[in-house]
Amino acid sequence: MKEKKPIRIPMPLRYGINLALILALWGTFAALIGQGAITNYWSGILIMVGINIILAVSLNIATGYLGQLPLGHAGFMAVGAYAGGIFLKSTPVADLLKAGNEAACLPYVIGALVLSAVVAGVFGLIIGIPALRLRGDYLAIITLGFGEIIRVALTNIDSLLGFKFTYGAAGLKRIPKFSGFHLVFICVVLSCTLIHMIMKSRHGRAILSIRENEIAAESVGINTTYYKTMAFVVSAMLAGIAGCLYAGYLGSLYPATFKFMKSIEILVMVVLGGMGSMLGSILSAAVLTILPELLRSVADYRMVAYSLALVLMMIFRPKGLMGSYDFSMSRVLEKGINGLRGVNTRKGGGAQ
Repeated sequence: MKEKKPIRIPMPLRYGINLALILALWGTFAALIGQGAITNYWSGILIMVGINIILAVSLNIATGYLGQLPLGHAGFMAVGAYAGGIFLKSTPVADLLKAGNEAACLPYVIGALVLSAVVAGVFGLIIGIPALRLRGDYLAIITLGFGEIIRVALTNIDSLLGFKFTYGAAGLKRIPKFSGFHLVFICVVLSCTLIHMIMKSRHGRAILSIRENEIAAESVGINTTYYKTMAFVVSAMLAGIAGCLYAGYLGSLYPATFKFMKSIEILVMVVLGGMGSMLGSILSAAVLTILPELLRSVADYRMVAYSLALVLMMIFRPKGLMGSYDFSMSRVLEKGINGLRGVNTRKGGGAQ
């Protein structure tokens, strides 16, 4: 009997399936919000989930894919948040939003997001070139110091400049609140798509090879400094975009928000989801954002229950929720179709 070959879904169809799933998810949430099934409070929580997803998947580039341990991600978020916030305060976006003319705000909002990404990327390049020559604990210490320098600079730079710029510890206030569910959802999709495209390219394979064995990667001609810096800069740029969305959601910024513990919070999301798993980062960001809200009914014991959940997860799932696995609907469909045909999709498998 002739051996059956497993069916493989063509790449254009794979992207079509992913697009259909994204549109279905977007439409479902939009309908629920529009009909009031999701209240304004939970709509705000969803926005924070989206912002945290961007932060988690961006840090996952440097930790999960590149294999480094930066602890200054909150610094890049802060730079992006203040860059976007200061820019938007100088535009007529607030007046346009009051008038209900949201379409006219779009160029300014896009400009703020791009500016935040560029400024955070420049800071990522400045800190990345010298810092990425180090590894492990040394890299963690340098990036931790960078994050604290940013926070202290945002607090005290006004006294050095002689005029109000970041407004120091009093906070940057009256930032136009432009971050809605649809904008954040689009930014999440674009961020995840960008990371997916990079990791599926030769650049992504080079980054993964550095994680597995940097010396071996360098010996076969991979420019490790270039790819480490590239991954670090992309990670910083996405964190800057998340910071800009954060500023546009809250409407005010305070340097104390971006302390060392904020970087740890983002790192916990990546570790809990699974190092190197984009889906894991997405799920853990959602869980760790929603869980504290669900535990508000036991306010006195909320953080105890939250911490206990993390400890139990690390005991029973030390590699995180997803490990290094990334979900693919196309892969699931392939297995289902080939299973019905009696074909084993594993290597070396044939007809059953």
